[in-house]
Amino acid sequence: MGAAPSVPENSIHEFTVKDCKGKDVDLSVYKGKVVLVVNVASKCGFTNFNYPKLAELHGKYRAKGFEILAFPCNQFLYQEPESSEKVEEFACTRFNAEYPVFQKIRVNGPKAAPLYKFLKAKKGGFCGSRIKWNFTKFLVDKEGRVIGRYGPSTSPLSIEGDIQKALNVQ
Repeated sequence: MGAAPSVPENSIHEFTVKDCKGKDVDLSVYKGKVVLVVNVASKCGFTNFNYPKLAELHGKYRAKGFEILAFPCNQFLYQEPESSEKVEEFACTRFNAEYPVFQKIRVNGPKAAPLYKFLKAKKGGFCGSRIKWNFTKFLVDKEGRVIGRYGPSTSPLSIEGDIQKALNVQ
C-alpha cells in the first residue's frame, strides 16, 4: 500500500508545469538553485503555521539561491477551493509571499501531477508514497534531486539547517 511506482525522470528540471495563469514553466530554470516544493491550501489548519515561515525562509535565502515552489491542492477536505490566481493573491497579500504559486494540481491518485509522482517516488513518507496532507514539503538540491521530505506539521524553520547544507552556507 502506498508504494511509489518508478519514474523515468531523474530531476525536477525535466518537468514543465503551469503557472497560476496557465502558462508553461520549464523547471529547468531552477537549475543551480535549492528548491522547496510545497502543496499549499488557504483554508487548512496549517496555513497560518506554514505560510509566514515559508516567506521568512524565502526572504532569508533567496539571494543565496533558494526558491520555493507552491502548488495549490484541493484534495484534502477541499481546503483550497479558490482559483490558482486567487491563491497567489492570497499568499502574496496576506503572507507577503514572493515565491511562485503554480496552477492547482492533484498530488495523490491516478490523476496526480507528474511532478508529484516523481517527488513521491524519490522520497516516501510516513504514509508510504502518498502525500498525507497540505503543506508536505520536498527539498530539492541544485541538480534537481529530492534530498528531503517533511510532513505538514514540520515547521519550515526547522529544516533551515538542511537548506543551509544544500546551499553550502551557514
